[in-house]
Amino acid sequence: MRILVIDDELNLLRAVESGLEAEGFAVDTATNGVDGLWLARENSYAAIVLDIMLPGQSGFRVCEELRQAGDWTPVIMLTAKDGDLDQVEALDTGADDYLTKPFSFQVLLARLRALIRRGATERPVVLTAGDLSVDPASKRVERAGTPIELTTREFSVLEFLVSRAGQVVSKAEVLGAVWDFDFDGDPNIVEVYVRHLRNKIDRPFGRSTIETLRGSGYRLRADG
Repeated sequence: MRILVIDDELNLLRAVESGLEAEGFAVDTATNGVDGLWLARENSYAAIVLDIMLPGQSGFRVCEELRQAGDWTPVIMLTAKDGDLDQVEALDTGADDYLTKPFSFQVLLARLRALIRRGATERPVVLTAGDLSVDPASKRVERAGTPIELTTREFSVLEFLVSRAGQVVSKAEVLGAVWDFDFDGDPNIVEVYVRHLRNKIDRPFGRSTIETLRGSGYRLRADG
C-alpha cells in the first residue's frame, strides 16, 4: 500500500518515511502543500499524513481541496499545534484524525492502520483467497493454517494481489502500489517477486494461485 507524507520538517519526514517503509508501505513525500496536493490528486493512496503548517499551502487547505474534489482518502493531521481550535478546524476541513508532535511512531502506525481499514469498509481486516489468509496488521500469512514466512516486500506484493483477488492487475499497477513513486529500476522486479511468492505460497502446497496472463499482468485466484 502507498502512503503520502507531507511535512516540511525533513528529519521527521525521513524518519516517518523510513519507519513506514520498514513496515512494508510504499511512501511518497512532499515538503510543501502545493506539491503534496498535486501528488494526492495524481495518485491513489491508502492514507495521507498531512502537516498543518506547510509552505505554499496549509494542510487545512490541502485537505479542504481534496474533500471538495470528492477525494475521501483517509487523512491524519500531523502538527505541532495542539489547541482545541486547531483540532476542530482540522476535523471540520475533512481530516479523519489528528496527532500532535512529538508523537510515538507506533501510535501513528496504529492510527494509520485503523484509518485504512475504516476508509475501505469493503476490505476485511484479514484478507483471504480460499485457504490463503493475509493479515496486514500482524504481517502473518497462512495457507490452510500453515504459517508462511515472507520478506517485507514479498508480503506487500502478496497483500496487493490478494486485495485484488480475481482481478487482472498489470505489472505497472503492482509497481505503483508496492514500490516508491520515483522508482526507476527494472520493472521486471515484479516478476522476480511473483516467482518468490509462487515458491512459497503455491508450489509447496501443490497450488497455482497466482496466474500470469501474458500481455496483461497477473491474477490471484479468488478461490486460492
